Amino acid sequence: MSNWIIEGGNPLRGEVNLTGAKNSITKLMVASMLTGEECQFSNAPNIGDTKITQDICEALGSKVVWDDPHTMFIRTPRLIRHDIPYELGSRNRLAIMMLAPLLHRLGKAVIPMAAGGDRIGPRPVNFHLDSIQKMGAVVEIKDNAYHVQADQLKGAEIVLPYPSVTTTENLVMAATLAKGRTTIRNAAIEPEVIDLLLYLQKMGAIIDYKVDRTLVIEGVESLGGASHVLIPDRNVAVSLAVAAVATYGDVYVRNARQIDLMAFLNMLRRVGGKFEVENDGIRFYRDGKLSAITLETSVHPGFMTDWQPPFVLLLTQAEGLSVIHETVFEDRFGYVSELQKMGAEVALYDTCLGGRECRFRASNYRHSCVIKGPTQLHGAYITVPDLRAGFTYLIAAIMAKGNSTIEGVEHITRGYEDLENTLRKLGARIKSC
Repeated sequence: MSNWIIEGGNPLRGEVNLTGAKNSITKLMVASMLTGEECQFSNAPNIGDTKITQDICEALGSKVVWDDPHTMFIRTPRLIRHDIPYELGSRNRLAIMMLAPLLHRLGKAVIPMAAGGDRIGPRPVNFHLDSIQKMGAVVEIKDNAYHVQADQLKGAEIVLPYPSVTTTENLVMAATLAKGRTTIRNAAIEPEVIDLLLYLQKMGAIIDYKVDRTLVIEGVESLGGASHVLIPDRNVAVSLAVAAVATYGDVYVRNARQIDLMAFLNMLRRVGGKFEVENDGIRFYRDGKLSAITLETSVHPGFMTDWQPPFVLLLTQAEGLSVIHETVFEDRFGYVSELQKMGAEVALYDTCLGGRECRFRASNYRHSCVIKGPTQLHGAYITVPDLRAGFTYLIAAIMAKGNSTIEGVEHITRGYEDLENTLRKLGARIKSC
């Protein structure tokens, strides 16, 4: 576990270049394994999750070459095994996404029942398994793994009970080479999902994007290699935006795209944060007081759940009582206790506050919070539980009075490239220990 010591009280100022989206590159690398031909990805982020995905792909037979820090060539002439080693499958939640290439090319897959990734809720795989069975696969659970077999996946009518991003992506990849037509209703339509659809179309897939969250995929005989430029990472853009506004700073995020951030930008403006959209990026800054608001997380095009932790922190600096209702992940507020150690006044509730009733309304999950501000935060010893909470703690430490120690920085570097140097260039005072 690596630690950082941060001296608080320094506004962030300067410019940052966004690279490609973490939530795109991992799925695109899986998609490349649907063909034996070479695939190329430009603007690929050089981050921890990319490396974890590369390790899994190479263990299954892929050849990965980096031409420069952000250009990747990947080719999988043949798959050399159908089971994902537990030590790799436990490092993040990507293993279940390997169903499509393994089933189409080998007819079977063994996926470990691992619990890697962020600790923000159970995130069960039943959506994936129930749907793949509708496409003709046989699923058996034994030896702490999912054993899946299918001589030939077939098209099916699938209605997702919730517009899950990873389930949508998994099923689309499976449907591209299935026999017949697959219809996915209540599908996720996040920008990263669309990025995957565009790439699969380049490879030769036939995918219709209908109204009302409906995708229709006609199976084809084979897919080929293709080149693709990844969309920029909207989550990194939001993290840097909040860091600028929360610290009374001024940061230009080059390559940030307004179209991916509309819900966030609306909320930022309501709070009192400032931004200027330019041709090649967005400037974020603050020049006055912040105001309390009420917001609710949702699937795209709503306010993204990954944006919630930094926004809670931002609202500790707003005047009045703010309310946030989390509707996507039941345990997303697990990070709040560390902010409370730093002086944040945040109360959690197991009821649906500030919005419509959600699927967690009858549970004991504390999925709403009330934030009182403005509050002067103070330094503390903080342990990072997950990626997005981790960056939130970094912002809190930079804002706080005194020094903070952040334990478990490796969780954060899974999704943020060259983070230490980036923050130092913006004016943060960081020491590794």
